[in-house]
This record gives sequence, C-alpha cells and structure tokens, in this order.
Amino acid sequence: MVTVKNNGAVVPRPRGRPRAFDRDEALAVAGNTFWRLGYEGASISDLTSAMGITPQSLYAAFRSKADLYREALDWYQREIGAVTTEALMDSDAIAAFERILTESAREFCRSDRPRGCMISTAVLTCATENDAVAARVAGLRDATLAAFHARLQRGVDDGALRPDTDVGALARFIGALVQGMSVQARDGASEADLAGIARLGIAELHRHRA
Repeated sequence: MVTVKNNGAVVPRPRGRPRAFDRDEALAVAGNTFWRLGYEGASISDLTSAMGITPQSLYAAFRSKADLYREALDWYQREIGAVTTEALMDSDAIAAFERILTESAREFCRSDRPRGCMISTAVLTCATENDAVAARVAGLRDATLAAFHARLQRGVDDGALRPDTDVGALARFIGALVQGMSVQARDGASEADLAGIARLGIAELHRHRA
C-alpha cells in the first residue's frame, strides 16, 4: 500500500480509485440549488459546495454557469415537469387540466425539495448580461402556454369543449394560475391554500365543457 505523509506522520492511502464524478447526480444537485436560490442568487461557490466539486471541475464538465443552468432546466423538465406533458396526453381535455392544477398544488408544496416551479417564476428580472438566460426561460414558459393552447383547441375540435371557447384566453388563464400558485408556494402558501385555487380553476374549465 502506498503511504503519504500527513503533518510528518506516515498514514495509509485508501485502496482503490477515488469515486468517479457522477455528472447526472451533480446536475440534479445543481438543479435543486438553482431552483432554491434562482439563477443569479446561486453563486459558483453555492453550486460547487452543493455538488461537492471544485470550480475547475464544474467548468470542465459544464463549461459555464449559464450552460449548467440550461442543462438544469432540461433536467427539471425531464424529471419534475414531465407530469405536465403526461397530463396533456389525457383523452379528456378538462381532465388533463384538472390533473395539472391539482398536482401543481401538491407538488409545489412538497417538503423534500424547493417550493414552487423552477420554470414558472424563474429569472423574471435580471442583470443585462443575463438576458440570454432570461430569454431561454421565457421561451420555456411560452412553449408551455402553446401546449396548453393546442390541447384546449383539440378539445374544441373533438367536441369536448364548447365551440365558442376563447382558447387563447383560457390557456393564459391556466398558465397564470400555475405561475401564481408557484409564487404563493414560495411565499409559504400551504397545499390546502393552493388546492382551493385549483378548485376554482377547475370550476372555470367545466363551464366550457360542451
């Protein structure tokens, strides 16, 4: 066994190779850190401390803080936000949005991870040098609204929703509820508080059932 000196004493070096850097694990930790602190609020020191790596390792693996954030957003959509994509596949348009609202109320208040939605309220204002990051997040929110609009329009087309439904306004209404629930969760609203908002939203959706 190879030995090394530590303060003049000879001590054994642990056998085997050091534990390999797990990029996916580090990305999940970074995602939760950004989710909790925000893009500008999460410093390189915050990130490397949480990930258990050096700044050099961070830059070698992810190139930059902005690139790491973009990958963290992808991680969030894949691991956390997939429930929305799955809900929109429901054969019943209203049931799809009922699931989105009720699960948002529950998921935004979980005790085992940061509150709210990482994307709904992310980077609403920022320093000029971070405009590209803000545009990226705004694009993700726009994509969600487009998906809401498309699912509602399909509901009109297949006869599930009334033909006079204002699809654009209803999509934005649901989007505003989700964003508002995210903000209120961050401010301390309980799951029961958000469930009440979800029930009102669901009642509005049912007004449009054909």
